[in-house]
Amino acid sequence: MNSTADTTFPLLATLDWRDQQHSRAQLKAQLPRPEINSQTAAEAVQQIIDQVRSEGMAALLALSARFDGVELEHTRVLAAELDRALAELDPLVREALEESIARARKFAAAQIPEDCTVSYANGATVTQRWVPVRRVGLYVPGGLAVYPSSVIMNAVPAQAAGAESLALASPPQKEFGGLPHPTILAAAKLLGITEVHAMGGAQAVAAFAYGIDVPQDPRGGIEPVDVISGPGNVFVATAKRLVKGVVGIDAEAGPTEIAILADAGANPRYIAADMISQAEHDENAAAVLITDSPELSEAVRAELSVQVANTKHTERVQVALSGRQSAIILVKDLAQGIEVCNAYAAEHLEVMTANASEVTAQITAAGAIFVGDYAPVSLGDYCAGSNHVLPTSGTALHASGLNVNTFLKAIQVIDYDQAALDLVAEHVINLSHAEDLPAHGDAVQVRQRK
Repeated sequence: MNSTADTTFPLLATLDWRDQQHSRAQLKAQLPRPEINSQTAAEAVQQIIDQVRSEGMAALLALSARFDGVELEHTRVLAAELDRALAELDPLVREALEESIARARKFAAAQIPEDCTVSYANGATVTQRWVPVRRVGLYVPGGLAVYPSSVIMNAVPAQAAGAESLALASPPQKEFGGLPHPTILAAAKLLGITEVHAMGGAQAVAAFAYGIDVPQDPRGGIEPVDVISGPGNVFVATAKRLVKGVVGIDAEAGPTEIAILADAGANPRYIAADMISQAEHDENAAAVLITDSPELSEAVRAELSVQVANTKHTERVQVALSGRQSAIILVKDLAQGIEVCNAYAAEHLEVMTANASEVTAQITAAGAIFVGDYAPVSLGDYCAGSNHVLPTSGTALHASGLNVNTFLKAIQVIDYDQAALDLVAEHVINLSHAEDLPAHGDAVQVRQRK
């Protein structure tokens, strides 16, 4: 791996792979990724999960005081607070949220799969039936930013799937009297979510997974959910991993990332702006430019030197762009660039090349692909109609973004009458003996006509 610095924006490394041949294993090993110590988090998170399971609501309140600096009497947000948040919401923000909801609902409705039935003979059918999970726990992070868009991205596909019960958790905020951010509450109200809890971190995940009983309180407890979805920090992601199996999870979200595949004709101003837009999330955010044009690389660095200085979260962006997870990767041609993209499996991949649609068709691993100059990642974050809860850290090699199927189960229904069973009875019996499980065959033989 060759690494060089640059005078225009020296914080961002350049990896020159133009004369290098990588095996798939070498390529994956050398890609820029953040360093995340999940082992330390796992020990702390397991303690929190155990505390919530043993102490219930008392643990949630104690952990809110410890981590959020907030003294609560209960996690449940009253309906009046949801009403007030929506009533006080900036009309322009409300209009934007409503447009985002409408677009997300249209896309989610198109994803709903149809049941299918296959007939093998008269009296022999196998059906796959799609059934929604009953209850979903939606997690919306707090911290450095406010994410009403994540309320939409989590809730809309769950509602489209037909989940009958939705509960939302978001960290309590000291500046808002222990409530989640009012824009989060307003978004929940717009979506018709009536159960909202002021709780964050690993303790929120534990509460959703195992439930909280509060029999003497009219506000009730927290009923266990079937699926937990939504992004969060390393502690939330670790908690989701530890409760997986008790409940379903959408994914273990890591730091956000953008990769941009660009050629000499790409606009460096757009590329710099898009790299900054992801780097402002947090200091572990990744921004990677993959290009076969050294000239474009230089132009992007020049733009970064200007735009980073002028952005609101300059320090945060500089840390993210100088981290080992961010880089410019120089490749010999677009074919090598596509190979790098498919190994990197970006959460967000922008394609800014000639014939961008044709190049996009060759991408086989990405959470979401943004094609051409006028589809920046921030469009997908808010108003494209797509979902912004996407696989990170290379998991797009095997995982998908949040969608309706996250909240559906496929149940197979086998319906055979006696005549249909008789047609395959001998095969079942022979296979049962081949596997040395003769009772399997006996269960068929006992049903045959004498």
